[in-house]
Order: sequence, then structure tokens, then C-alpha cells
Amino acid sequence: MDKKSIAVSEAAGAVVIYCAAVFLHFVYPLSNGSALSILFGAVNESIWEHMKIFSAAYIGWSLLQLIWLKVHFRQYVAAKCIGLYVLMGLVIGSYYAYVAFTDRNIVWIDIVSSLLAVIAVQMMTYRLETGENKLKDYFAPALMLLMLYYLMFFSFTIFPPKTELFRDPVSGGFGIMGAIERNAEKKGLFS
Repeated sequence: MDKKSIAVSEAAGAVVIYCAAVFLHFVYPLSNGSALSILFGAVNESIWEHMKIFSAAYIGWSLLQLIWLKVHFRQYVAAKCIGLYVLMGLVIGSYYAYVAFTDRNIVWIDIVSSLLAVIAVQMMTYRLETGENKLKDYFAPALMLLMLYYLMFFSFTIFPPKTELFRDPVSGGFGIMGAIERNAEKKGLFS
């Protein structure tokens, strides 16, 4: 595939990934807690759950691109793996950077910084996919890192470590159990 088509696809991807992540942010309550929404949607307001929705959207778009673009498979997978980890680093880094200065969460900064992170990663992966680098030589480690990420991705919603990254700032709970407890309290089940 020519570079222009890949560039257009990556630019369109920035919009699609961001919009899909916004949808995934609300899919858990909208679906009444369906199993798929637990795996791919945000079950609470923790940083981890926000990383999860962006990574799910990113991987979803990457799989669609892989289907219709004629790319060098090994190069593409390695580039997208790097992009996934950079995206998660940017989401975490930007959040903690501004909270260190403001001492609070500011939604509009979250929105803008997440959008900028997605755009930056799409630009970076375009360069990695189309560049003269030898990323295809790192296909096997990239595949292993993708599997590791998705093992964490699915496990930590159900069994989150009790660290700040996984704590819901709204309820103080962790993972899906914190969300279930919060919903039960709203319905008066623990009153």
C-alpha cells in the first residue's frame, strides 16, 4: 500500500479511536454491565479504566486497518505494539503531570490530552510503519508484549492491584467489584 493511503488511514484512525473510546467510556452503564462491556468498557473512573478504553479502541482500529490495508504484517504489528505502549504512557503521564500541579482532576484537560495522545501515536505509528527501520525483526517480542498487555487488560478489571492507578476516585473502590458495590449503594441494596 502506498504511503498516502496509510497516512489517510492513520489520520482517520485518530478520529475513530477517540470517538470509540468516548463510546466505550459509557458502554458499561448503558449495557447494564454486560460481560463485553466489562472487558472493553470503563467500569469506573480510574486511570486504568481510561487506559483500557483507549487501548481497546486503538487495537480495534488497528485490526480494521490490518484487514483492508496491504501492509507488511510483521512491521505493522511491531509498530502498533510500540504505539499501544506509547499511548498508554502518554495517557498516564499527561494525567499525573497536570494533577501534580493542580492537585485535582480537570475533565477538559483529560479530554484534550487524550486527544493529543491519540493524534501523536497515530503520527508515530505511520512513521514506524512506512519508515526504513527493521521493526519486522521485532515481530515475536511485539506479539508477546501484545499478549501480555491483553492478559493484564482483562485481568486487572476483575482483579486490580490496590494501587492509585486502579482506584476509582469517585467511589474509592477498585475494578469491577468497586463498580458493583457503587451501583448497589445507589439502588439502596446496602442501606
